[in-house]
Amino acid sequence: MEPVTRHSLSPDVSFDGGDLDCGNGLLLLIRKHIDPLPRGGLLEIQSREISVDEDLPAWCRLTGNELVSWTKANGQRSFLVCKGRLAERDAAPIASPASAAVAGGQASATAVPRERRQPVQALPVPPLAVTGMGSWPRPRWMIEAMHAHVEGRLPEASFHETADDAVRLAISAQEKAGVDLVTDGEQRRDSYASFVASRLDNCQLIPLTDLLPLVDDPEEFAAELRALDIPAGEVRHPAVFGRLSRSRPLVAHEVDFARSVSGKPVKVALPGPYLLTRTMWMECISDRAYDSREALAADVVRVLREELVELLDAGASLVQLDEPVLSEVVFAGAKNKRSFMCGALSESLAPAEELAFARDLLNAVLDGMPQDRTALHVCRGNWTPDESVALSGDYAPLLPTLAQVRVGAYLLEMCTPRAGDVAMLRALPDHARIGIGVVNQKDQAVETEDAVAARIERGIALFGRDRLLLHPDCGFATFADNPICSTQIAQDKLRVIARAAERFRQ
Repeated sequence: MEPVTRHSLSPDVSFDGGDLDCGNGLLLLIRKHIDPLPRGGLLEIQSREISVDEDLPAWCRLTGNELVSWTKANGQRSFLVCKGRLAERDAAPIASPASAAVAGGQASATAVPRERRQPVQALPVPPLAVTGMGSWPRPRWMIEAMHAHVEGRLPEASFHETADDAVRLAISAQEKAGVDLVTDGEQRRDSYASFVASRLDNCQLIPLTDLLPLVDDPEEFAAELRALDIPAGEVRHPAVFGRLSRSRPLVAHEVDFARSVSGKPVKVALPGPYLLTRTMWMECISDRAYDSREALAADVVRVLREELVELLDAGASLVQLDEPVLSEVVFAGAKNKRSFMCGALSESLAPAEELAFARDLLNAVLDGMPQDRTALHVCRGNWTPDESVALSGDYAPLLPTLAQVRVGAYLLEMCTPRAGDVAMLRALPDHARIGIGVVNQKDQAVETEDAVAARIERGIALFGRDRLLLHPDCGFATFADNPICSTQIAQDKLRVIARAAERFRQ
């Protein structure tokens, strides 16, 4: 498209990107201003950077937005971009950039001190407790509300009213299946980890496609996503543009509501500190706020410790830290390719250094916390039912690291043959409870009760009845837009675990 003398349409929102290019922060500013606009809204982007002449039209094509026109005079450029297609433009009210900041979880850069709540007595987790890993398939109306909220089109209160209904359904399905330990199904989250960007200050969720200009070979990276069955246009990624702070809970509100609708013990999952650090540390973005990955990690640890204290006070019976990236550290190197499951675009060091870094971060979060109410989950990726594209390899390279983490339970993927033999988990500390996956959420066929009972029987022989916890290998819907299975299959798989476990309780 050739430049014009002046735009024929007036923008609804305008901002000046100065000398920033698309790989150095401009896309973050574009996303901040365009997300609150309705479909058909017009955004003017002013720029003095010459590379934007080519990069911005490419971004528009990639993200499905329309470049309406652009001007160039005396080194100053102005691009008029329509959110979606110009044909969709209507008279819908336009949100201001200020409202976008609030909707995106970007409140004050300074955390507001939170008074510690009066602790609630947590219900105990019984032996052979049956539980889901965390996520549950979201109803279509919940996903639509989630997108509207992230984009600033749905107020916080309205979003949570909708999410409350989805949580009620998720917990009811788990209770009907016979679980002993419920989760809220992560109904309020776009994914198991990136959702924190909508809760932390100075962090923002942006579509994965916005990050393509930041990688060395965007075409190769896009091809990897297609090969891994990743809906890159739908998955969002956290981006840090200032010092992280926590002025509101990350997930404590999830526990509060889950406890209000269920009399069973409640488990809640949190993304682990290594996962968040690897996810959030990206050159040209994070380094504008932090001098190093270690500096970012220190703030990640701080906010997770604050959250963990509030979760324990809220009565969470078990707080699960998710660290699937640990598998990526030891197994992805053999493939010589990036594993999307880690959600990380940053480079990593040698496996031994990365594992030590992860161990130290986890122990920093867990220091002084009650071990019997904390758990660690590690798997090999859970974004597609296609087993062939996920990582494989047993826990042997990870066991020395896992054994040094001061946690009270390990919830591990063991049903899929990609995870190796369960007997090797005897190397984990004797004081810890061992959760083993006894159904494969990737397999659409529901396991037989006899097959599940056989896995439980072996687990009891290895670890004892009192130490054993039972669950699927991973969640049923790690990504909201890309669930692994249907609600009915998820309920049937939990039901078969509960029925098999009942044999060993009598």
